[in-house]
Amino acid sequence: MAEPIKGKSKPKVLVVDDEHVIADTLAIILNQSGYEATAVYTGKGAVESARAHKPELIISDVIMPDMNGIEAAIKIREFLPGCKILLFSGQAATADLLEMARNQGHEFEILAKPVHPQDLLAKLRG
Repeated sequence: MAEPIKGKSKPKVLVVDDEHVIADTLAIILNQSGYEATAVYTGKGAVESARAHKPELIISDVIMPDMNGIEAAIKIREFLPGCKILLFSGQAATADLLEMARNQGHEFEILAKPVHPQDLLAKLRG
């Protein structure tokens, strides 16, 4: 995703993590870096927020209690096919979930937790 340009609208980003501190902190960092970021804390909340706000990018944890990030990403891609989705996880179970999604024809990029803010910003701008 290109770096925001002054005078243009800020790219909308949805940050999803059931750990509120992580979601809120990433949203603050993104907002300070020229994005319009919103934090939500559940997979279902991500789907509802994406439907309402139509973000260009979603950054989501994978392992969450109500709906995992991969399930949410697949649902969101149904109505926002052009949305870039970046997943992150600190748990080994993620590999199996990603493999199942790949077998269904879904490809997602994943970052390991903890995500350093500078690494995340570099990934978004690269």
